[in-house]
Amino acid sequence: MTPSYKDYRDIPGGYVEQGESPRQACVREVHEELGIKPHIGRLLVVDWAPNPGEGDKVLYLFDGGRLSTDHRQQIALQADELRGYDFHGAEQVPDLTIPRLARRIAAGIEARTSGLTAYLEHGQSPET
Repeated sequence: MTPSYKDYRDIPGGYVEQGESPRQACVREVHEELGIKPHIGRLLVVDWAPNPGEGDKVLYLFDGGRLSTDHRQQIALQADELRGYDFHGAEQVPDLTIPRLARRIAAGIEARTSGLTAYLEHGQSPET
């Protein structure tokens, strides 16, 4: 996605509302931002993201699977926040977004392949 308020590509996301699980928030945010309700699968990544200005956050990345042709045709962007969207190969991600998000996406791709869930701190494995 191309947010109108950022100078880089991003993925759907937002804050968890009171009484809402992280997965429920993911479903809601994808629907609000893209106008679709695809199946949201398992948790791929948990990322502790320190931020001096906003406070520390815990970010979750869920498996959205492959979008069906119907879902792709039904995408309707949240006009006040998004200028556009596109699909990109994993090798293109580092050139399109900020490093910590690129690392989180790469960890999500690896977690999807391995069947495991990745734990990150600011987009990096604490083991590296």
